[in-house]
Amino acid sequence: METIGSNRAVLLGRAAGKAMPSHANHGMTYYVFPLEVERLSGAADTLNVVASEEQLAACPVSVGQRYRAVGEVRSFNNRSGVGSRLVITFFAKTLELAEGECENRLELTGVLCKAPNFRRTPLGREICDLLLAVNRRYGRADYLPCITWGALARFCGGLEVGDPVRLTGRLQSRKYHKLQGDQEEERTAYEISVIDLEPAEDK
Repeated sequence: METIGSNRAVLLGRAAGKAMPSHANHGMTYYVFPLEVERLSGAADTLNVVASEEQLAACPVSVGQRYRAVGEVRSFNNRSGVGSRLVITFFAKTLELAEGECENRLELTGVLCKAPNFRRTPLGREICDLLLAVNRRYGRADYLPCITWGALARFCGGLEVGDPVRLTGRLQSRKYHKLQGDQEEERTAYEISVIDLEPAEDK
């Protein structure tokens, strides 16, 4: 049985932009680049991959080239006042050139830190939004928005804050519009599209 706080993810896709400086931590500089991962439907998710300067020296990122990244989905609070307040990224632990079909899969174990939001669309589709807290080492946690549909959404609607769950899914991007004063801005939201979810033991 997995312990609460597992966070494992794999992406394989095409670099859609150059690596740009992101931040520095413990003497290491990190960069971020967009990785485009196609869905089975033909649509694509453009996901922000964070990699270290050391990783990029060993595996430089070129636009159009395909890469496989193994790591974790992470969140941080954006205090700049611009864009989303909760920023979701993919933190690469390994990065390598790759061929083959696109991959986008993750496994998370954590606890619900907000009451589930179950609703129906105007067309009657059942949806439930969740916010999952996944512990990292050193007392930190990532807060990851998740979305479920249909029978799974109905099940999730009955969960409560503090319930431990284990899920599999994919990281997806979604465009939306937000009104800022008199202007409408296009923004991108990132969330976990849940494929399977079950209660987990809190160890």
